[in-house]
Amino acid sequence: MRVTFIKPTLGRMADGAPFVDDARMEPLQLAVLAGLTPRGVDVELLDDRTDRIDYDEPTDLVAITVESFTARRAYEISSEYRARGVPVVMGGMHATLIPDEVAQHADSVFTGDAETLWERVVADAHEGRLHPRYDAPPGSPQAGGVLPRRDLLAGKGYLPLTLLQFGRGCRYRCEFCAVGAYFAHSQYARPVAEVVAEIRSQPRRNLFFVDDNLIADPEAAKALFRALVPLRIRWVSQASVDQVADPELMRLMVESGCLGNVIGFESLDPANLRQMRKGPNLAAFDRYAGAVATLRAHGLQTWAAFALGYDHDTSDSILATAEWAIANRFTFAAFNVLMPYPGTPLYDRLAAEDRLLYDGRWWLHPAYRFNSAAFRPVRMTADELTEATWACRWRWSSPGSIVRRALDRRTNMGSPFRFALYCAYNPLYRREALKRQGLRLGLR
Repeated sequence: MRVTFIKPTLGRMADGAPFVDDARMEPLQLAVLAGLTPRGVDVELLDDRTDRIDYDEPTDLVAITVESFTARRAYEISSEYRARGVPVVMGGMHATLIPDEVAQHADSVFTGDAETLWERVVADAHEGRLHPRYDAPPGSPQAGGVLPRRDLLAGKGYLPLTLLQFGRGCRYRCEFCAVGAYFAHSQYARPVAEVVAEIRSQPRRNLFFVDDNLIADPEAAKALFRALVPLRIRWVSQASVDQVADPELMRLMVESGCLGNVIGFESLDPANLRQMRKGPNLAAFDRYAGAVATLRAHGLQTWAAFALGYDHDTSDSILATAEWAIANRFTFAAFNVLMPYPGTPLYDRLAAEDRLLYDGRWWLHPAYRFNSAAFRPVRMTADELTEATWACRWRWSSPGSIVRRALDRRTNMGSPFRFALYCAYNPLYRREALKRQGLRLGLR
């Protein structure tokens, strides 16, 4: 038996050329699925961002991971295989949040985490009795110490950074967050010994923990950090801003090799934070001055993330967010148009208020463009929100901003490695921001 795993691309440029992601990272979820696949089954991993898909290449089962932004392209790929009589199973975040839609484009839909049911899917497909639906519960990643098939990732031009996971989920209830809806506001962690064994099994020392919130369980995170100290690695992850309230956590984080984290500051307006139910941010809110000072005192390089377009935002307040981020000399920043992901409380609220655009399914609408607003904001038009967010990206990535932000001796110039990291990835971030703006979803 042969199983083909596929990671879809976003879509195509304004001129019709396929989008090529030069900042692509490993599709860890597919490498884990391949690791969960029983021995004796041949596996192939195709990354639509780099590989050409030969639909006539013989295979017995195609497994596609689906995110909202890649749903249109995922359905295109599935259509080609199904026309050739090859069964297709779809899973991932989008499939779990709205399985009924996905079921229209696949022979089987897999909801939840793969660890408990994936072997059964493969066996059922082998015996010709693939079920239309498999519903698995969320749980700890890679149960039993399963290792990802990293050999399938070789030679595909990914950033030189190993992705791995300690836990999944987050205990907070942010209105816009698809992760909270997927994991029912719970967090599941792996045994620390399994994480250490996985790190030792691969050669790199620069790692990215893809956890939705690495410190969702602070005591579990501390246990992990203690175990990482003797490994002498460098790592980054995603974490909530309330990390700064725990001195022991911060100390262990630095001692274990943390370079910095993606932190969702989201908004500089406490009224917005209350509306989005961002509790940890409200607890740390003094326009984040204390939190930023603590991060800088520990030498951590921060990727600040913002959700722009909440009901108290204006074009001016959005542009002020970019100036605040530049003044604080963050290493990177993501200025995101607030997206109503299906299955989230935000989506349901905007639908009830009749504020959704593109017939409510922006991810499939042929007129939708990447980084555009998909709803009607309160204090500006949708186009004004799109333009203000783009202006933030443009201002952030300007040469003057890059030079100004570099000059922070505690963080971006804290060591030759940190400075090299800053200098290498900021121009890459600029190029990718320019390429992605206005991208059409799907290739057709």
